[in-house]
Amino acid sequence: MTDLSNYYQTVQDKGSLRTPAHAHRWSTAVLKTLGFNLDGRTKKKLANALPKELGNDVKRIFWLLHFKNSQISSHEFQNQVSRRSGNSDPHFARTPILAVFHGVKQLVDGNVQQAVADALSPEVRELWEKA
Repeated sequence: MTDLSNYYQTVQDKGSLRTPAHAHRWSTAVLKTLGFNLDGRTKKKLANALPKELGNDVKRIFWLLHFKNSQISSHEFQNQVSRRSGNSDPHFARTPILAVFHGVKQLVDGNVQQAVADALSPEVRELWEKA
């Protein structure tokens, strides 16, 4: 198993989270929501580029008939992440989302980063690129 302590420490610090458990919970929420909003090919590419634990979070959400919202707003994305993490404030969610995106981008190469950016809606892509 890959040591992800640096990744979770980055998420905790950049995400303004109090504990490693919070960082873990937010990471899972962001990655699941991200995976839900990617097409199958990009989701698989990202999951394979990440350590197994994080890749599983990306792949874990599956819908038999899922039509991704290619125009999802950043606010709606933040709302989905905050609900999935057990929080209720989509405005606060922006900080941990940026932290997780930053951490993920440190773990994958430029080709995967670009593939993810291309697959996201314009507003969520902006969050991805800001991280």
